[in-house]
Amino acid sequence: MGPRIWVCSLVISIPVLIIAAQTNNQDYVALQSLQAIWQNTPPNWVGPDPCGAGWDGIRCNNSRVTSITLASMNLTGQLSGDIQELAELQILDLSYNKGLTGSLPSSIGKLKKLARLIVVGCGFSGLIPDTIGSLQQLLSLSLNSNNFIGGIPPSIGSLINLYWLDIADNKLSGTIPVSDGNTPGLDMLVHTKHFHFGQNHLSGEIPPRLFNSNMTLIHVLFESNNLIGNIPSTIGLVQTLEVLRLDRNALSGTVPRNLNSLSLLKELYLSNNKLTGALPNLTGLNSLNYMDLSNNSFNASAVPSWSYGTRTTSRTSSSWPLQPPSLADRVSCFSISGDPNNYIADYAQSVGYKKELILVGNPICQETGQSQTENYCVIPEPSNYSSYSTPPNNCLPTTSGSNQLSSPNCKCAYPYTGTLTFRAPSFFDLRNLSIYASLQSSMMVFFQSHQLPVDSVSLSNPTKNSDDYVILDVRIFPSGLNRFNQSRISGIGFVLSNQTFKPPSGFGPSVFHGDGYGNFAGTHKSTSTGVIIGAAVGGSVLVILVLLAGVYAFRQKRRADKQNNPFVLYLSSILEPRQNSGGVPQLKGARFFSFEELKRCTNNFSETNDLGSGGYGKVYKGTLPSGQLVAIKRAQHGSMQGGLEFKTEIELLSRVHHKNVVSLVGFCFEQVEQMLVYEYIPNGTLKESLSGASDDFLTFTSYEY
Repeated sequence: MGPRIWVCSLVISIPVLIIAAQTNNQDYVALQSLQAIWQNTPPNWVGPDPCGAGWDGIRCNNSRVTSITLASMNLTGQLSGDIQELAELQILDLSYNKGLTGSLPSSIGKLKKLARLIVVGCGFSGLIPDTIGSLQQLLSLSLNSNNFIGGIPPSIGSLINLYWLDIADNKLSGTIPVSDGNTPGLDMLVHTKHFHFGQNHLSGEIPPRLFNSNMTLIHVLFESNNLIGNIPSTIGLVQTLEVLRLDRNALSGTVPRNLNSLSLLKELYLSNNKLTGALPNLTGLNSLNYMDLSNNSFNASAVPSWSYGTRTTSRTSSSWPLQPPSLADRVSCFSISGDPNNYIADYAQSVGYKKELILVGNPICQETGQSQTENYCVIPEPSNYSSYSTPPNNCLPTTSGSNQLSSPNCKCAYPYTGTLTFRAPSFFDLRNLSIYASLQSSMMVFFQSHQLPVDSVSLSNPTKNSDDYVILDVRIFPSGLNRFNQSRISGIGFVLSNQTFKPPSGFGPSVFHGDGYGNFAGTHKSTSTGVIIGAAVGGSVLVILVLLAGVYAFRQKRRADKQNNPFVLYLSSILEPRQNSGGVPQLKGARFFSFEELKRCTNNFSETNDLGSGGYGKVYKGTLPSGQLVAIKRAQHGSMQGGLEFKTEIELLSRVHHKNVVSLVGFCFEQVEQMLVYEYIPNGTLKESLSGASDDFLTFTSYEY
């Protein structure tokens, strides 16, 4: 069998060994940089083609990386500044990797096409880079639950397309920035729906200029900061507002009257401040579900008429009928409890009032007998915790081993776990089991509609923390297998971190915190011995075949080079004198110089040895080891010839010997270089001699023929 037939048979016997890479080289190098400083990257991050090989968490379009979603991968390390090389990146989600630390690189501002930057629940620290303001395509910025410090960058106000802004649960300080004509501010974010700034160390007043009638905010969450001063009346201009949390600050003054115009407001938290004056008239809040005004210093007054239906107050000795729709029919919890300084001194409950009103700590409950007879003077049984857990779906739970858990469908598996935190729920009693059933059902419908491989969802241990957040443990069980792979976890993590899932009405704004998943499919030691042996044998055979093909290809290339490049033959003839040297350059007196030789004799082609330049290239003065001075003509890349043309030139020049023509000493054809070495003539150039610039001025009578 001839060699060509043998190679064809070899190629046919091997499935595709070499394919054209589908990944842009710049993007591949950037991903390599990330992989080099991260630990626990997905196991299939191998090879030079992330797009073609389908690296987990990587999505591409036209050979460019457009999405990185690596939620809950247990990544550790830092985010390299080389992320800037991914010029087409639109989504970056690294959420729930607590081992990712360090600062966000300022070069992230060069990702001009980035639409979603999500790093929820990581370990990032330092300042939020001001360059984020350059990301003009950004729709979602989720930096919550990290360790960021410093102020809110005013440049965020330049993100005119921003929909979601969540910087809660960090260590941010300073004031809330607004524009001043020279620098941007958050008041410019008229298309943003969410301001989630809670659980930080923000200080100063809430700027009145922060809000205006052009804004479309639905959530303003400023709870648990160090804000002072008055509540700005400009909040009443944001007619789209549904949730307002200003509690747990040091706000003072009166409640603005125009809050009454927020007809879409569902949850209002003003508790734990230093508010004074009369309780505001909120009869216009027709959508209100939950309100907490407790622990303030409101003036002495009766319970306001808008808190229930028709009632009579003895303080004013007059009747205050509240026309339908009655606020009392809508508010599930109206709390003015916990601080006697609210001075609620009089209350008469209307017939049929069924809502929960708590007045403990006010003067009305300190009157003799009132605290024992009226239910509004009794603190209800604590409901900040429930032992609820999703029950089995008409099946008997199975006994699971190896840290597996039984799903609601009684299947043993390794679930993806985490917590759901609801930042402004409208329900008060965590013992109401129906709310969990509706949440569980909505999550399953969501996963199925997005074709995510989820068998069932389990909820348990609902609690309410000190910030009035409701927190639920979540377990998401895999469908078909007993564990998820990396691709599925990144997909589920992304739809939760990206706020794609919307909980049922009444749960309010939420955030998911996923745990690191440590039971990926393919990482456990359950592969059979036969599979391992088969893979090893098959891999060995493939390696041998590839090596044989490589050796043959190398020999064929070497043979072709010798036939096409006479200088290869020339060098071979020097090393192997007996070898047939037909076709090598036939030189008379000229010799071959290596690139390193000429580099040494010109002091690395230094400027001090530069004699001049022309269309061919530069000419350098050099000194050979023998002491002979030479002029080295080094071709520039644009004027280089082919190998055969260069051979012909040096053969011709080596034969020319005349007293008026400088002699060719040698040549170099190595390391993509073409150089000619001539004897050195010290009297300057012909141009200098004719013009008198040199010491030897030539006249017509001085020419020799």
